[in-house]
Amino acid sequence: MNPIYAAASEIQLFCRDRDWRFFFIGGLAVQRWGEPRFTRDVDVTIVSGFGGEATFVDGLLSGFRARLPDAREFALRNRVVLLASSEGIPIDVALGAMPFEEEAVRRASAFEVAPGVGLTTCSAEDLVVLKAFAGRDRDWLDIEGIVARQGPRLDEALVWRELRPLLRLKEDIATEGRLHRLFADARDPARRSPEA
Repeated sequence: MNPIYAAASEIQLFCRDRDWRFFFIGGLAVQRWGEPRFTRDVDVTIVSGFGGEATFVDGLLSGFRARLPDAREFALRNRVVLLASSEGIPIDVALGAMPFEEEAVRRASAFEVAPGVGLTTCSAEDLVVLKAFAGRDRDWLDIEGIVARQGPRLDEALVWRELRPLLRLKEDIATEGRLHRLFADARDPARRSPEA
């Protein structure tokens, strides 16, 4: 099995054994919904809520090798647990607690990556929200691929309903305009500039 899928299966089994709610994001989810690209790690969100993070962090650190010497303190401070699979593949675990993440975990579904192996990824819409919120150049390339591949199946209303409150928290007005243009260009390819 592909080492990334094996690492994802490892953390997924760990979460399921504990009845933890989770979903894969990042490159694994992009492979499902967008233009597949190479990824070196596994990105997963575990919905921990606020106040009980130590239980999740301690559980994860008891089952996986930490990538930092002060992994517990780092995780509790930043809500990210940096781990490695049994084969050394990096696993980045985000501890989710926002209402958006509570909804995203309900919309997550299985994606068969190999015969009999399904990984629970976020929805295409939630991946667009996560990528737009992060806003790095690579994220925007991923969003373009998701919009192109999903076409009219993508629920733009859901994207906006989830993204707008997050952008207000960040006081980010530029992202909304950029995503509006991307959606409009996808609906009407004649709108695209000749350089695009």
